[in-house]
Amino acid sequence: MSPSHTPENVAATFCATLIDEWVHHGVRHAVVAPGSRSTMMALALAGRDDVQLHLFHDERAAAFAALGIGLLGTPAVLLCTSGTASAHFHAAVIEADLSAVPLLVCTADRPPELRDVGAPQTIDQTKLYGSAVRWFHDPGVATEEAAGMWRSLAAHAYASATGAWPGPVHLNLPFREPLVGKAYDLPARSASGVGSRPGVVATTSSAVADAAVLADLSVTFGHARGLIVAGHGSGAPGAVRELALATGWPVLADARSGARHVRDIAVGAADALLRSADFAASHQPDVVIRLGEPPASKVLNQWLAGSGARQLHVTAVPKWTDPDGTIGLRLVADPSVFCRSLATLYAASRSLDDRTWMTGWLRAEATAQSAIDVSLAGGLSEPLVARSVVAGMQDGSHLVVSSSMPIRDVEWYGAVPAGVAVHCNRGANGIDGVIATAIGVALQTAAPTTLLIGDVAFLHDSSALIGLVERGIDLRIIVVDNDGGGIFSFLPQATLLAEERFEQLFGTPHGVNLSSLASAHGLAALVVDSVGALEAAAAATGPSVTIVESSRAGNVDVHAAVHEAVIAALR
Repeated sequence: MSPSHTPENVAATFCATLIDEWVHHGVRHAVVAPGSRSTMMALALAGRDDVQLHLFHDERAAAFAALGIGLLGTPAVLLCTSGTASAHFHAAVIEADLSAVPLLVCTADRPPELRDVGAPQTIDQTKLYGSAVRWFHDPGVATEEAAGMWRSLAAHAYASATGAWPGPVHLNLPFREPLVGKAYDLPARSASGVGSRPGVVATTSSAVADAAVLADLSVTFGHARGLIVAGHGSGAPGAVRELALATGWPVLADARSGARHVRDIAVGAADALLRSADFAASHQPDVVIRLGEPPASKVLNQWLAGSGARQLHVTAVPKWTDPDGTIGLRLVADPSVFCRSLATLYAASRSLDDRTWMTGWLRAEATAQSAIDVSLAGGLSEPLVARSVVAGMQDGSHLVVSSSMPIRDVEWYGAVPAGVAVHCNRGANGIDGVIATAIGVALQTAAPTTLLIGDVAFLHDSSALIGLVERGIDLRIIVVDNDGGGIFSFLPQATLLAEERFEQLFGTPHGVNLSSLASAHGLAALVVDSVGALEAAAAATGPSVTIVESSRAGNVDVHAAVHEAVIAALR
């Protein structure tokens, strides 16, 4: 062994090699929660000028920030020390799994001789995240003899995280003391681009469905009464429009689909329309093409499930999504290519002159949107917050929305402008890590980013506010504060339980002054009570926190009034 190739220097070189290979594949961000056992990897990351290093005190916030970075397609390296620190990554790993978000999770660990002997800060980290990861590997303590496999290991991890079904990869990395070393010359990259296993390459999903399948669809789906339901991952809006125009079918466009702004084919008020029993009954489809992920609307999803229509699901990732058991045919294909290919076959096989079906849906959409505007004109309400914030978004900006009521209000009332990307952690539908996710999106894109979040979710992830003012990002946080769990007021528990019991278990008022909490982190904080003040705050450069106070009971009344206004207008 060379005098410079001491065990600690071997470990340092191992870490530097992993990172060098990931940078070669396009990784540019690393999120680190401080700790001792992870020193080798942390120093290797900090030593790279081509990697942006983001420190988070809280491991859960760190993990969701890395998730936010990965939402844009390229994984971040996520690093923590050994012990329970790694357990705090688990929620974000689950979300990354269910939402197909690439993530390179590196947990430092004690070496084998310190496991199962009561050593401090040591837990069983082997396959800690279970089936939520695309690949788990523990290479053991780095040795010089295995140096020829280091680049292959890194390439394997990257390929597994970014392949046909993107998601999290977990590398558990044990280190012996001393924990500071100096890297020597890194193993060379082979001509194939990786280490000694040139067969490790990223895989991609099928670009287009089989031509015979498409031809069959163009015949069997040749119905006048069809619907295209576009969710997150539905493909390019232009491709969706081509299919809609070729078939004469309207697009029920989820807020995250990117297609809601295409006015001549898109229906954004489907949830409101389908609350009208007459409209829902008279607009039953014969066939439904679902693109990407399902919408958040329970009303829409239940109506589709009960329609009896033949349903096709097209998704770019091999993830089974059929909670209602109604999908008759499922294609793993690029939705954009699928839409254009099927549109071409439709256009070549028939001429569609009757636009009655499409026109009827679009006329109802215009009626609903007008009724919503009139119904919300009385004062600043939770639906109007969502409607106003979304309408004010600029081309090239990003909107991150919390689960629970905010994503529903955006889906029901938000007319998403062109060029605005909408993100929401809908894999597990949790409210944890939402602020950190928005921080990750802002770090990755360096673009204006707005977060719409409820008060409980804001409090749940308030540790992510630590150091936010120093991160150099334009993040505007809009908090709807109804002092508790507002969504529960829409559930049967609200009327079946005594008020005191409901408040104890579901309303759960917290009484926290959110403005003071934000100010404690050095953030500009403002409470607004008018649309004009909200629009001004949402347009100002962040980081900032804007709070809109609301009543949970009053919010239920506002939503009910909007629903009734749309139903009345449709009559």
